[in-house]
Amino acid sequence: MKVDLAEIAAQIKDKDPVEALRYFAITYPGKIVFSTSFGWEDQVITHMIFSNDIPIEVFTLETGRLFPETYYVWNRTLENYKKPILAYYPKAEALQEMVNAKGPSSFYESVENRKECCHIRKLEPLKRALNGNDCWVTGIRSEQSLNRHDMANIEWDAQNELLKFHPVFFWSLEEIKAYIKKHNIVYNTLHDKGFPSIGCAPCTRAVREGEDFRAGRWWWEDQSKKECGLHAT
Repeated sequence: MKVDLAEIAAQIKDKDPVEALRYFAITYPGKIVFSTSFGWEDQVITHMIFSNDIPIEVFTLETGRLFPETYYVWNRTLENYKKPILAYYPKAEALQEMVNAKGPSSFYESVENRKECCHIRKLEPLKRALNGNDCWVTGIRSEQSLNRHDMANIEWDAQNELLKFHPVFFWSLEEIKAYIKKHNIVYNTLHDKGFPSIGCAPCTRAVREGEDFRAGRWWWEDQSKKECGLHAT
């Protein structure tokens, strides 16, 4: 698929996120998906898609290690919008083989083990979720980490061979919170307890004052590497 990023950027330059989502849904009919992990940003985008009946498929990666609070938000979101959220699970055989060989918490033992767990629980299911699609919508924001400052709200994902669009990329956290309050959107209460980023329960802790946004993810590892590979470009 050939993509002219400059042309697409020009097309959505003056559009708000809802208008831009409609543009991409029309441009890539039946081949556009949004991945949610039920965090602040994802709940905002889910609201935009569902409340405006924008034909974008919404999916999540059910790793099997999510927080109880995350499952609560997931269920409330289904109840509120009456729209489907597709769940992609890790392949049972690969997961079983890893746990049988290394135990349920091998990710604490080495970076290699952690990446293996992320691959089985997240990356491989993501590949299945994205397969056959041309556009992937995400909740990435510029200020979330230093390596995201150099990104753009539209980019080509060479790893998955599709276009990526980040509708709230330029929004501040305060704008996200204000939108949630204005529209009475259900959100994960862990955010109120110092969790800016919420992933699998064993791999996520609250962030202390003054720490980086992603300090709570895989905190036992070298702080220079805080991505699991979902958004490698």
